[in-house]
Amino acid sequence: MTALLSTKDVHLAYGKKEALHGIDLDFADHSITALIGPSGCGKSTFLRCLNRMNDLIPHTTITGSFQFHEQDIYAPTTNLVELRKQIGMVFQQPNPFPFSVYENVTYGLKLAGHNDRKFLDEQVERALKQAAIWDEVKDNLNKNAMSFSGGQQQRICIARLLAVQPDIILLDEPTSALDPISSAQIETTLMALKNEYCIIIVTHNLQQASRIADRTAFMLNGNLIEYDLTSKMFTKPVMQDTSDYLNGKFG
Repeated sequence: MTALLSTKDVHLAYGKKEALHGIDLDFADHSITALIGPSGCGKSTFLRCLNRMNDLIPHTTITGSFQFHEQDIYAPTTNLVELRKQIGMVFQQPNPFPFSVYENVTYGLKLAGHNDRKFLDEQVERALKQAAIWDEVKDNLNKNAMSFSGGQQQRICIARLLAVQPDIILLDEPTSALDPISSAQIETTLMALKNEYCIIIVTHNLQQASRIADRTAFMLNGNLIEYDLTSKMFTKPVMQDTSDYLNGKFG
């Protein structure tokens, strides 16, 4: 597997309390990787390391190697705005900005200096189609994004991220606040998007991981226990802890 993003010996501490204990994970392009494990195991903490969202938390220390396009994303010269454009994030709760669908999707493009209306129109249509929400909003692009359903809002947020053409999409339990139908729509969207992107998703839903992920990483108490092809891990896990978790003995 050729890695688009490679992490080695990642440790993270909040003050003196270490939350991640030496995580080694590689992520390939055109694939979905699921991070699973019980609440508090470190999966969301690790995910936020990948575009330096933990930088916003005081007294946080992060060590290890994070290689993206053969560059260290924690190098002092890293442009955080550019990094978070290349490695974008979708959160648990849909968080559209309180303005129109069109303004949401063009937000990052305008920040980057794009103001040509024809170009913006084209990118809005492309991103909304990629996020599988175009047909539902195309006649209401000037409507406030917050007036749509939760599942629609989440896909608008995905479109907002896609508009700036990232390399990697990070998703932190993106369907946990949604109903089953909306969750299924998001899953279908992600399955289509993996043909063009590297997708890394934290999920507490084991069925979701088994349905959509190519590879799965199981974490427990800040440690990486097992990382393998999803089909293999879910049928023949190597580690007893993995087997116990997948069989519902804890978590």
